[in-house]
Amino acid sequence: MPTGVHLRDARGQLFDAAERVLLRDGPSALTSRAVTDEAGCAKGVLHRHFGDFDAFLAELVNDRAARLRSQVDSLRESVGANTVVENLTGAMSVLFGPVPMAIIPLVTFREALRARLRSDRPGGGVAILAEATTAISAYLRDERDRGRIDAGADIDALTLSLVGGGHLLFAGHDPGPPGPEAVEGFVAAVLTKAQPGG
Repeated sequence: MPTGVHLRDARGQLFDAAERVLLRDGPSALTSRAVTDEAGCAKGVLHRHFGDFDAFLAELVNDRAARLRSQVDSLRESVGANTVVENLTGAMSVLFGPVPMAIIPLVTFREALRARLRSDRPGGGVAILAEATTAISAYLRDERDRGRIDAGADIDALTLSLVGGGHLLFAGHDPGPPGPEAVEGFVAAVLTKAQPGG
């Protein structure tokens, strides 16, 4: 594409192109050239909008983390409805869906990207996993307040078990994500002692 062709919402188009490359080819294939080729634009377009490629990647991760945050708002809205296990089972498929699971290794293996994200997020935490941790912890506390999680339950330990175990469950399952039954079984096992009468 000639350099003079205007892209509407260039940032959004570049983010979407990067996501497609990431999902199709993995984090090692995510280069500025791969992104601009996928977007169908000149390489200079990316550098006109971002200081360098790591700045682009940091904004991509933050954008997808914000999207994830809005998607899991429904978890907080489900407090008191269905069962705790059903609500968390549904949330896990969003929190550990294809895009979050592709972004985690990208962040893990790029030191410059991790450094930028740490400066963006005081207190640290791996973007995406930090969103999952915040959403699940807040949900469990709300359910504890309603009496659907035992008053003495250690919310921090439950959250770490769900996030860490959920990440391993989704990352280690091939091909594709685990089925709903496997996710539900995992969530139920973690919550066994945390629910009243458990």
